[in-house]
Amino acid sequence: MFAVTTGSEITSFPKGNKGITIGDVNYPASIFTLWTEAERNAIGVYTVIIDSSNKKDEEWYINTDLSYEFSAGKVTGSYGTATARKLSDTTYTEQDKTDGKIPSDKNVGDIAVRGLKYIKKEMIDNQCAGLLAPSDWRVVKAQETGEAMDSGWKTWRASVRTKCNSMQTQIDNASDVDALAALFTYTTDSDGVTSRPLGEFPEKD
Repeated sequence: MFAVTTGSEITSFPKGNKGITIGDVNYPASIFTLWTEAERNAIGVYTVIIDSSNKKDEEWYINTDLSYEFSAGKVTGSYGTATARKLSDTTYTEQDKTDGKIPSDKNVGDIAVRGLKYIKKEMIDNQCAGLLAPSDWRVVKAQETGEAMDSGWKTWRASVRTKCNSMQTQIDNASDVDALAALFTYTTDSDGVTSRPLGEFPEKD
């Protein structure tokens, strides 16, 4: 990405795949590939440097748009302070009603945006259901025939549900976005074992 400057102002952001006009001079697209940075700088064209130091994981944060600055012979694009996504659900308010922001099938107090805790707990529920589904037929068979389910399967299914509840409790107990994100973050210990605070569902022997 490039920027064209006039004086201290940034005037445009050419992609570098087409020629450009600066003042009364037409320059071919080759200036972006064949010219040195110093040669481009001499006519007011700079490679944009992106500063991502403020950028955060968008799963947990909402990043700002890039803002650009031309200073000390460099054009820099940087992010502002990221905003943590909300842990709890957001509901429609009276102000939303006044502003006409509530869909016709919704009312004040209805959920507008699901919070991270709901989203993550729903994900855990789906993972739990996915693990149990292949053996659901064993439960149905036991109910319909009166034949006892294999104890190994019964114990494992119960352990999956217990772990599901435990994971969701950990999610509920997260005090802020960083604490919630940490539950899902894998780390490797000195023995080379990779794990996360949330843990994993038990595997069937």
